[in-house]
Amino acid sequence: MSIGNSPEDDRPSAEDLAPADDLFQDRPSVGRALQQARIAAGLTIDEVSATTRVRVPIVQAIEQDDFSRCGGDVYARGHIRMLAQAVGLDPADLVAQFDAEHGGRPAPTPAAPLFEAERIRPERGRPNWTAAMVAAIVAVVGFVGFTAFGGDDPAKKTTEAEASVSPKPSTSAPADPDEAGDRDPEPSDSAIAAAPLDKVTVKLTAADGKSWISAKDHNGRLLFDGLLEQGASKTFTDKQQIDLVLGNAGAIQLFVNGKEIEDEFQPGQVERLSYTTGDPEAG
Repeated sequence: MSIGNSPEDDRPSAEDLAPADDLFQDRPSVGRALQQARIAAGLTIDEVSATTRVRVPIVQAIEQDDFSRCGGDVYARGHIRMLAQAVGLDPADLVAQFDAEHGGRPAPTPAAPLFEAERIRPERGRPNWTAAMVAAIVAVVGFVGFTAFGGDDPAKKTTEAEASVSPKPSTSAPADPDEAGDRDPEPSDSAIAAAPLDKVTVKLTAADGKSWISAKDHNGRLLFDGLLEQGASKTFTDKQQIDLVLGNAGAIQLFVNGKEIEDEFQPGQVERLSYTTGDPEAG
């Protein structure tokens, strides 16, 4: 006669030994659960998109369990959380199911090596606008000095000096060289204005904070993939199309073909955009 539980009673049950993926076998997929909850709440895809700021094509893809348009698992988890809150589901539960169905959450990447690599990465093909402006000012000052003191007739030298720095008649006051320098366009604006009309030119400036960005040309070739520090700018040109992914779209000031894009992107919002030649249109 034995007292207490038998050894068999201490063995783990089949449910305890079941892998994490089996816990979600009897449940609908993440996309299906979001779709069913949205329909039950009486919401359209457009209404969910307006509430969460997640673009309509991305909402449609997630409801079909296609997370490729999210830009990676990190952004997919963020979209799932926002959509779940909009339709009344538990975000943590759906994110856990997503991790179980996609191999689990990866280990975080150390930040220091990433920033170190970014800091030593050379800038490729970026014009030295400061040196160009200094050279232009030196050339103007030298020309004015030569015309002012190189001749024999003082009145003639004064008239020629005024004509070299100002379009006004010789009877007006001499032009101020500093004022003439102020009329020169900003280097970044002139670079965009001088871009060929048969190409697409995209300029990004991290005006309100740093942001991770990725840029590709029309062949899918990677032009840039990294962190844009606050105050820094990048300009990309292609003969057909530029594709962008902005990790913190609310921090970016965007110019396309010389025109500022006025979309109201939010801080922390992920945006996938495409631009071609002509009048810019969001992709």
